[in-house]
Amino acid sequence: MDQPQKLGYREMAAAIRKDILSGKYPPASLLPPEAELARLYGSSRSLANRALGLLAASGLVRPQQGRGTIVTWLPPMVHSSARYAQAVRERDGALGAFDSEVKALGLEPQHEITVERAVPPAEVADALGVPRGEECLARRRRLRASGIPVRLSSSWFPLEIARDTVLEEPNAVITGGVKTALAQLGYPQTSARERIIPSRLPSDEEATLLEISTERSVTDIFHTGSTEDGRVVEVTITLAPAHYLVIEHSFPLN
Repeated sequence: MDQPQKLGYREMAAAIRKDILSGKYPPASLLPPEAELARLYGSSRSLANRALGLLAASGLVRPQQGRGTIVTWLPPMVHSSARYAQAVRERDGALGAFDSEVKALGLEPQHEITVERAVPPAEVADALGVPRGEECLARRRRLRASGIPVRLSSSWFPLEIARDTVLEEPNAVITGGVKTALAQLGYPQTSARERIIPSRLPSDEEATLLEISTERSVTDIFHTGSTEDGRVVEVTITLAPAHYLVIEHSFPLN
């Protein structure tokens, strides 16, 4: 801008938001420092600080000590049954549905995985059809897109199925994700059910792991996958910031 117009902090926030959405400041990039933003958008540094506060409250940016302000806006990922198709999960060597989705956005998927044998919550045990108090395999993941945390995911499997298999590997090594791994172990899934809680506030721990404010809404997805004989062999609980998801389902009408 040769002669930048003087902007208030709300107008400045709207202008920066427009530039973020246009790709001028891509996901996971750093915004210019406050003084530079003030110069670029024709405002003061104090108003630039307030504008960044508005953007942070809406989930578009996040201040990070020692680095600056990171752009955390991502195009919302469509959550639908289509994401579980084998061709999608394994596309270009993807390590599951999330991996495939993030690569399709031109971003880098990253997995932080821990695996343990543990007693699942009662709801999970009941869904898997195992006695309450019986250990199962838990595969927990924090999933990032180019460094931005976008999912917390915990998958549970009966030990009878998962013991001493690739599912116990604490690394992202399963092309196609856990559904492909289960199919290769002789437990192909033919149906799935999901219960979605579209909006709630995160706990302090969840907010810390997702690097969001405790005032940002999150979405819970409780997913069960069953074999042809109706046996549930996977329960996956996913938590995501609500602004990163668009839920889309198709179904027949009789």
